Amino acid sequence: MRVGILGGAFNPPHAGHLVCAQEALVQLELDKVVFMPVGRAPHRELQGDPGAEERLEMVELVTADDERFEVSRAEIDREGPSYTADTLRAWRETAPEDELFLILGGDQAAALTSWHEPEEVLALATVAVAERLSWSRQAIGIKVGRLKGMREIRYLDMPIIQISSSAIRRRAAAGQPIRYLVPDKVGAYIDANGLYGASASISERAPA
Repeated sequence: MRVGILGGAFNPPHAGHLVCAQEALVQLELDKVVFMPVGRAPHRELQGDPGAEERLEMVELVTADDERFEVSRAEIDREGPSYTADTLRAWRETAPEDELFLILGGDQAAALTSWHEPEEVLALATVAVAERLSWSRQAIGIKVGRLKGMREIRYLDMPIIQISSSAIRRRAAAGQPIRYLVPDKVGAYIDANGLYGASASISERAPA
């Protein structure tokens, strides 16, 4: 089975994550894309983190209506920092026949040299990258081109969507609408639970 793994904080998950997952699935001819929320981020503190279970629940909400997408709580349940190399090794142990593709944003790919065991990551999975305006394939190549395995990297041909979770959190905190930036179910969840300092009707849902 050809499996794409899309990891991240998903704090919150947004439209850009879904477009990236869809394009990876189609262009790489994947059987499924697995969304994997990070448990304990190894290199940074998650700003405004409502909690791993809340982030997981939002990911489950956005993927529930698409049978091509699955959600894994592997990194949330594993103790210690959520190192991608450990995640891929564990997957290999349980499903050695799967062909793995690690889906990254351009900024994540450019930072690979700072990851825990980056060449092990590249050996265990094919890295597929969604470029960003600030991180083109040329810039990424300059940054991490010396890593063993980087020649096998795949770049996704997809629209560059300038949506970020941090911007969504700021808008929510300011009481500004986030509808269309996040799926309606996530907007409703953020609104109902007052996440990110949300105050009132930030999802701007249209009446039924």
